Amino acid sequence: QVQLVEYGGGVAQAGGSLRLSCTFSGRGFSRHRMGWFRQAPGKEREFVAAISWAGVVTYYEDSVKGRCTITRDNAANTVYLLIDSLGPEDTAVYYCAADRSPATFDRSLAILPTTYDYWGQGTQVTVSS
Repeated sequence: QVQLVEYGGGVAQAGGSLRLSCTFSGRGFSRHRMGWFRQAPGKEREFVAAISWAGVVTYYEDSVKGRCTITRDNAANTVYLLIDSLGPEDTAVYYCAADRSPATFDRSLAILPTTYDYWGQGTQVTVSS
């Protein structure tokens, strides 16, 4: 059974940076593509970033491109999301997700929450101005 736990949320200053981490418990982390999503109050869950099994390919939502970096450490069963230049629009609950599918790493699938098999409980990020 796969379990995901997110860490690193909290209150951050606008313009600052925050690094979120997500630990994967279970087998075969390196065979799962990983993603980060976020959900702001009153809004739907939205895609933020995704990373392929070996960490070679990454995708980002347009509004965070250039400000976010997703990485993974397969030896540590952990995926990270670094967010720079934080703004109020980044305030949300951030979720880590894992997909065990062996299919190719395609952006059109990676951005869809329904294509992920496992989810963490989320970590709150609040950006103060």
